[in-house]
Amino acid sequence: MRTENETPARGPLAPAALRRAAVRPGGLWRDVEVVESTGSTNADLLARALRGEPEGTVLVTEHQQAGRGRMGRTWTTPPRAALTFSLLVRPAEVPPARRGWLPLLTGVAVVEAITSVTGVPANLKWPNDVLASTGKLVGILAEAAADAIVVGVGVNVSTEASELPERGPGALPATSLLLAGAPAATLDRGPLLLAILTAVERWYLAWRAGNGDPEASGLRKRYTELSGTIGRHVRAELPGGQALCGPAVGVDADGRLLVGSSSGTGTVPVAAADVVHVR
Repeated sequence: MRTENETPARGPLAPAALRRAAVRPGGLWRDVEVVESTGSTNADLLARALRGEPEGTVLVTEHQQAGRGRMGRTWTTPPRAALTFSLLVRPAEVPPARRGWLPLLTGVAVVEAITSVTGVPANLKWPNDVLASTGKLVGILAEAAADAIVVGVGVNVSTEASELPERGPGALPATSLLLAGAPAATLDRGPLLLAILTAVERWYLAWRAGNGDPEASGLRKRYTELSGTIGRHVRAELPGGQALCGPAVGVDADGRLLVGSSSGTGTVPVAAADVVHVR
């Protein structure tokens, strides 16, 4: 059993170094802020977005005490055991229907960064989870405020098994980079954050420049390559208590999951659902 001092990756982030590395002329990011503790970086950045905060702000916390997930779920971790941050963008050029690609785009960037930095194989579970070794490694939540969108990301980095949240009914077990076998030398949260920001910037600028077209930007192709949902038989639990079962065959131009109908006569686009991988 490790002592607290022996637990990897729990040193403080270095805000000045992060700003120097992430903020550049012509780039997406205008500031990277690090706060010691907050309830929810998404809630904080949404409030600032409504007050006119410009695109490109990154808010990171060392300890998120009331993180939010989809369907009103909560998400908490020990201090400095996770990488928890939110991004503010204003994709005015992108039609509203295609803005549903933002959490998917973020997922692509996160998987690419995790694989590059740590070597841990990861894949995407539609719409906004990153999995490793069949466990949930990363949660992503996009929320709108007028013309702004805030995307929150939570990566379990050095979380020990005893520190993970209890598994809810029907939920996947949680995991962390540490538990998924990432080498200790790769668990520094600073380089991982910079790798994610670099990948998000690259994909977002290409997607925005193409007015949100996932084909022109190459985003749909890359998402399909990294998806652990497409090609699986799934159960989509829809709002209102209904469920749709069938093969997940792809995502459409608006980022909706395409599920084959039970009759085999076509596909049904799913925009909002909890998706369970059946086999």
